[in-house]
Amino acid sequence: MTQPSEQASASPPSIDALAALLAERTGQQLSSARTWRIDVALKPLVAECGLATIDQLVQRWRAGKDAAMGDRIVDALLNQETSFFRDPGIIDTFAEAVLARGTGSLRLWSAGCAFGQEPLSLAMAFAERGAAAEVIASDVSPGALARARAGRYSQFEIQRGLPVTRMLRWFEQAGSDWVAVPALRAQISYRRHNLATDPPPAGRFDAILCRNVLFYLTPLLRTQVLSRLADAMRPGGLLMLGAGETVIGLSNRFVPSARFRGFYELAPARACQSPLGSVTASG
Repeated sequence: MTQPSEQASASPPSIDALAALLAERTGQQLSSARTWRIDVALKPLVAECGLATIDQLVQRWRAGKDAAMGDRIVDALLNQETSFFRDPGIIDTFAEAVLARGTGSLRLWSAGCAFGQEPLSLAMAFAERGAAAEVIASDVSPGALARARAGRYSQFEIQRGLPVTRMLRWFEQAGSDWVAVPALRAQISYRRHNLATDPPPAGRFDAILCRNVLFYLTPLLRTQVLSRLADAMRPGGLLMLGAGETVIGLSNRFVPSARFRGFYELAPARACQSPLGSVTASG
């Protein structure tokens, strides 16, 4: 097998082709500040395919002889950084905020779930509070979803954000890995979903988590995605975005929650404020 050389970095035409592929398949933009990820993400795939350079990998994909190559490239380029209970305390706070609304059976959507740590964290948080919650978890990456469905994590992954007490309660050791117990996995349904193009999963949700996804989209796509999320929510539903993300200037469908700091609520239907600030009333 040919090993990737020191000259394996992608050429400008290859970078342009890869950026276009990522945008077409996921809506995500590969800005000039993020092109460094191409080398880091694709060199393992270059080696696996027995090639010497990323340019050769791009040529193989564009030749169309490997139908799955485009998906494999996109999977590698996606940022699947995640961990259990990511950002200390925020999942527990979110669970308490959702339950404070006094709803009965709950439906939650983890959009852009990556390898499954977020939906499993949700399932744990609600189960520990004695609440029944159906969790729908989605991602654009079939590779990430396969890992998420398995619920299997390395020792390194299981220790990222998961205290020992939770680990022992909700996971079983399998060799050097840890697997989520069946009762926990049964609360989660996984499905492939592209936030940039697909309608939301059927039904309405009490709460939606869409964290660190909008960041990679154009402003127009962010507005469109937020509109779809709003369409998928029950009245008074809660939305959690990533720490560096906001609805301000993008959507009039959500407002900052007055009760729960850091979260957004579905705006009342009677009031509508455009992203540019003009206010209208309906009904």
